[in-house]
Amino acid sequence: MPSTVSAPRPGKSGSRVGWLLVVVSTGGASSTLRVQVWRKLRSLGALYLQQSVALLPDQPQPRRVVQRLADRASREGGEVRVLPIAISDLAAERSIIDEFCRERADEYAEVCSRTPAFLEEIATERRKGRATYTEFEESEADLHRLESWLAKIQARDYFSASGQSEAADAIAECATTLSEFEHEALAAEIGDASVRVDARSHPRASPRLRAVEEK
Repeated sequence: MPSTVSAPRPGKSGSRVGWLLVVVSTGGASSTLRVQVWRKLRSLGALYLQQSVALLPDQPQPRRVVQRLADRASREGGEVRVLPIAISDLAAERSIIDEFCRERADEYAEVCSRTPAFLEEIATERRKGRATYTEFEESEADLHRLESWLAKIQARDYFSASGQSEAADAIAECATTLSEFEHEALAAEIGDASVRVDARSHPRASPRLRAVEEK
């Protein structure tokens, strides 16, 4: 039986974060279940303390997702135990929070590292006179992937890691550049330089953007 996840509770000795200790045992269950459990915990931004033992902040979204994961593992012959805990050593807790933040900061930096290639691709198409709607649609798909990636990182950024605003600004720059490129592509294909694109079709990314919670 998977354990029941309780609501967040204040920690001991002034601890300001409730935690979920997630212990995974898939035993004779399928390798597919092991992979899916790992992927789900990874998508939540879980911090692995050792193999099959992970830590998450006790917040509504991870609590719901982990409970569903525990229920599924139980049905499929594995076990995911979920133990609400408090960390009484504030220095140790601060170190854990810092580790969560470092992982998210690295992910934000990775997003930022991908945007120059996006901008350069559009610049290249402009230099070659290939401002077509087909090229725009290809770049639009790339932008949607970047936006989705950023939203997923933000959803698991439980402690406001550094680099979030820089990543959001980088995506916003891509959106603005793509909107301008769409205008050029439409003008070229329609043959009307007066055509205008509604900038709201590519709203600026916001540092507060959050992925839609899993249903």
